[in-house]
Amino acid sequence: MEFKEVKIEIYVPEEYILKLRDELNKVNACKIGDYDNVISITNVRGYWRPLEGSSPFNGEVDKVCEGEECKVEIRCKREHVKNAVLMKNH
Repeated sequence: MEFKEVKIEIYVPEEYILKLRDELNKVNACKIGDYDNVISITNVRGYWRPLEGSSPFNGEVDKVCEGEECKVEIRCKREHVKNAVLMKNH
């Protein structure tokens, strides 16, 4: 079976959603049919623990953290996944 599209989930603070959407759209990652800027957002609460060697955006290494953020979901054609993940060209 060959997949033509994938779903990408990104966890991000709410204040970064519009910038993220704009940048993903620039690499064609948010385009479905005749629409662009297509994303889905869910508010979530989660836990994480940054491990040794990490550079945490939020939290401290080796301490369990808790917080609220948003889960952004996009459907992306396979040919645009690498650019979406790496945010190439931007």
